[in-house]
Amino acid sequence: MHILMFSDQHADSLGGVQVSIRLQKRFLELAGHRVTVVAPKMHREHAGSTEYVDTPSVPITLDREYSLTLPSRRVDRVLDTALATRPPVDIVHVQADYWGAMLGYRFAVRHGIRSVHTFHNHMEFGLEQVVPFPKIVIRALLWWQHLVLKPRLSKLAPSAWSYLDELSARADASVAPSGHFARLLEAHGVGTGIDVMWTGADDALVDEVLSAPRPAASSRPLFVWMGRMSAEKRIMEYLEAIRLADVDAEFRLYGAGLLLKKAQAFVRENGLDGRVVFAGKVPYRDALAAIASADALVQTSIGFETQGMTVFEAAALGTPSIVSDPNIAGELPDGIYWQPANGSVTALADALRHAAADVASGSRLVVEPQTSLEFRQSYQTARMIAVYERVLAAQNTGNSAR
Repeated sequence: MHILMFSDQHADSLGGVQVSIRLQKRFLELAGHRVTVVAPKMHREHAGSTEYVDTPSVPITLDREYSLTLPSRRVDRVLDTALATRPPVDIVHVQADYWGAMLGYRFAVRHGIRSVHTFHNHMEFGLEQVVPFPKIVIRALLWWQHLVLKPRLSKLAPSAWSYLDELSARADASVAPSGHFARLLEAHGVGTGIDVMWTGADDALVDEVLSAPRPAASSRPLFVWMGRMSAEKRIMEYLEAIRLADVDAEFRLYGAGLLLKKAQAFVRENGLDGRVVFAGKVPYRDALAAIASADALVQTSIGFETQGMTVFEAAALGTPSIVSDPNIAGELPDGIYWQPANGSVTALADALRHAAADVASGSRLVVEPQTSLEFRQSYQTARMIAVYERVLAAQNTGNSAR
């Protein structure tokens, strides 16, 4: 098969969705398929790939990490020209909610190709966290969506959920990256029969990291945090919890983002330099090695994440987690994580203090590297291929794939 994936952001940019797309692409190719990823052109140096199609774009963040492509007939022509020199596309896989989704469904309709949609974005919660007037933004997005995608298919009353349902209504199958997000979507009337497909950990890299010599154990606990340093990830709340916990431990933070400078200033102003280390952005293999070497991975966002990628990776590597989001905790096996009593900063500080005491006393949670195939990307890719095949088989019989 030739799978054409659409993303709102370039696959080389920072973010969990982008990591997921890169992993899916690699494992689909290992299974013998071809994957082309369409996304806005990136405006900083990056690796790139001949299997990417970059659409005309403008940067939308000061660090030039993220870009926007406005769907138009001109961009449609650019895309059609780029794809004309490649093998015919068998299926369109939309892993986007904004411009990438619009381009993807316009392409699918123009060429009469079946499509699959993966929901990655809890839009209602996300907009509440990052924009000052979310209801006005949602109304503007609905107007734009109806302008670019016609006719309107969703029967839901106008809302963030009807926006997502409009995308689902155009797909032949819908996928969510976690059980809790699939249930949330369906509870709000978005889609039916949604397939749950985790992003697994890279099989080969997990095996490589697990077989590598481990650094000498230290009596000082090491906690690792990974992600985009932004408000919805609760990075500042995490740093405040570290201050309140007041434990002798190293807290290593991997990633970057708009709140990085604010976070660094907080650390300096509160005398946390000896405990908090900003490790920056690292390649995926190094991220897995960092998780494997830690006494615990810390997950801090609540209500925002649609999947628990880092905690799944920690489970695959045998590292326990401190899990703030009860929905993510509910996806994990019992006994491999600590959980704050509630969503407060004080409760997170208590959980850090508890975990640090367990580690220092030698009674930390013992997590065997999870051998369940569900945590491996190869297993999830095989399940995704089955979805593609189901959609294509329905096309051949003239039936719905749902």
